[in-house]
Amino acid sequence: MQDVTVVDHPLVRHKLTLIRCKETSTAGFRRLVREVAMLLCYEVTRDLPLEDIEIETPIAPMRSPVLAGKKLVFASILRAGTGLLDGMLDMVPSARVAHIGLYRDPDTLQAVEYYFKAPEGLDERLTIVVDPMLATGHSAIAAIDRLKERGAGEIRFVCLLASPEGVSNLRSHHPDVPILTAAIDERLNEHAYIVPGLGDAGDRLFGTK
Repeated sequence: MQDVTVVDHPLVRHKLTLIRCKETSTAGFRRLVREVAMLLCYEVTRDLPLEDIEIETPIAPMRSPVLAGKKLVFASILRAGTGLLDGMLDMVPSARVAHIGLYRDPDTLQAVEYYFKAPEGLDERLTIVVDPMLATGHSAIAAIDRLKERGAGEIRFVCLLASPEGVSNLRSHHPDVPILTAAIDERLNEHAYIVPGLGDAGDRLFGTK
């Protein structure tokens, strides 16, 4: 599918298997999600612009590349997005952070916003939205709607797992937003959980089940 990237690196696939396993502890799940987030961060930032600056090594002066332009923004969909956010910030500690609080209405399955806080100047920054699961796509769509209202132009979406339904829904609402994921699973079940999936990412991250 256009603008949908599945990162099938062996380390990502290995760690994702351990994340899926129901026997993985809360601490292990949290650590693995953070590690996979770092690997996904490499891919989603692959084309960041660079500029050369003058530096001195212990041996000689030289021109060498650094990131150019405004600091990028990681937009975490609360609460589960925090698990990916930590790994992303390990890789890009200077990034700005937006928080978007959403919960899924149990009857309608629609996303309901309860919190939003974002840096200034979204129109001048790359914004990377992070959430472990792209299930129905409602939360991702609501988050991106909100970011665009605040002026965000270039947006990308990163998740651990996606469903075909969620990918299709997000692409239909925001065809300009590339999707990067570690895997696209079979389908959604009657409760809108991804199958085979990994369960509730938030509960597994925070031990709240």
